[in-house]
Amino acid sequence: MIKESNFNNSSGLNPDKLNNLLLKYSKEESINKWDIGASSSRDISVQVQQGNAKQLKGSLRNSMTLRVWNDQNKVGITSTSDFTNNGIKKAIRGAIEASSFGNDKESPEFSPLAKSPLKEINSEISDEHGIDELLEILKKAEKKLIDTHPSIDSVPYNGLSESYMERLYINSEGANRFMKLTQSTIYLYAKGEEENKKPRSAGGIRINSNLKELDIDSCIKETSKKLVSHLNYKAVETNKYLICFTPEAFLQLISAFSSMFNARSILDGVSLMNEDSIGSQVAVRSLNISDEGLHPDNIGAFSFDGEGTPTQNINLIQSGILKNLLHSEATARKFGVKPTGHAGLGAKVSVSPDWLVINKSSGELNKDVSLSIKTTQTKFILIDELSALHSGVKASQGSFSLPFDGWLVENGIKTSIEAATIAGDILKVLNSIVNIEDEQFVTHQGISPHVWVEDISITGEA
Repeated sequence: MIKESNFNNSSGLNPDKLNNLLLKYSKEESINKWDIGASSSRDISVQVQQGNAKQLKGSLRNSMTLRVWNDQNKVGITSTSDFTNNGIKKAIRGAIEASSFGNDKESPEFSPLAKSPLKEINSEISDEHGIDELLEILKKAEKKLIDTHPSIDSVPYNGLSESYMERLYINSEGANRFMKLTQSTIYLYAKGEEENKKPRSAGGIRINSNLKELDIDSCIKETSKKLVSHLNYKAVETNKYLICFTPEAFLQLISAFSSMFNARSILDGVSLMNEDSIGSQVAVRSLNISDEGLHPDNIGAFSFDGEGTPTQNINLIQSGILKNLLHSEATARKFGVKPTGHAGLGAKVSVSPDWLVINKSSGELNKDVSLSIKTTQTKFILIDELSALHSGVKASQGSFSLPFDGWLVENGIKTSIEAATIAGDILKVLNSIVNIEDEQFVTHQGISPHVWVEDISITGEA
């Protein structure tokens, strides 16, 4: 049973109460230096199958990471989901005990920006909807999608969810951050087939801060259009091709190799880059890549990271040159720069991108400015979605071999590819770009135009 409540009147985290408890208990335990990062979320989600409820789910998740520094400046860390007075007291005592085993050679510190002003983010909290309402909306979406084409027989994977999320960061020097947001998501993954043909599938996803503004109709249209275009398919010959990555596919590829920009990965020796890579040419001069967690189209944007550092927009690659890295407090100290607002808080502080934005350098000419999605004279492969990213990417080596969904485009005609794999080296890809189109597209994972790359190996599968 899902308890009905209103997001506008809800708070899983109480910053003032937590701060007061930590001040009290740390004083009792003679701890002068501590910080916490905490998050809380409430989610309701539904799935349907052939017009009936398949799964109805509600969840409440709480998580808190507490760090304390002992008198030898060794750090002890504990995590808990118990936000009661007793739970916090136990966490402090556990962290104190753990501090005896802290690494005195690499001790984290507070972010020097943990009390800096935050950029204001429009995080208007939407009204909460009942699980019955979500179920009816998804049932209608499923039926509408199936009705768009006679060859579409089912939507085996689907979901509609609504989430309320909170995050806070507090430390003993007076930093006190708190933010909340709401998010609604729908995904539809349909299956269809024609006579004497194999089943084919395609999907779409939409995200918005408000369920009422969630563009379900465009998700239905996109899913149907993609699936229908995959019904007529053929095998593709193994060869090297001119490739056009859709915005979604190119963002998937760049995200899979985001360790190139990750200072933590560089220090750990699991990145293509090293400490001297800043300023080196890593891509064609027409390519720009930035991480823009504060972009207004980033629905899930928080104004600070796990260490309390303000979220910042960072130019990573500018005109093909590696300009900056993503940093936590510890990596920034190592590199002699400021933290960038991309850290998580844990036993080992992680670093990750927020919202990648890809565009073309102004004034840079492409090798072939005539290339376009509507090209009628060029034979190329249009890649829409990459698969098996968890197993087909060797980020530290730069190599990848990935199945994909896409089309062979010849004389302006798109024909779905039955099954194939794209393989290569990420640095070679970035230096083989021949065109970055002007029009950018907002996706659920970032912003990118279509990107064209020459001489990429494609292995067809019979």
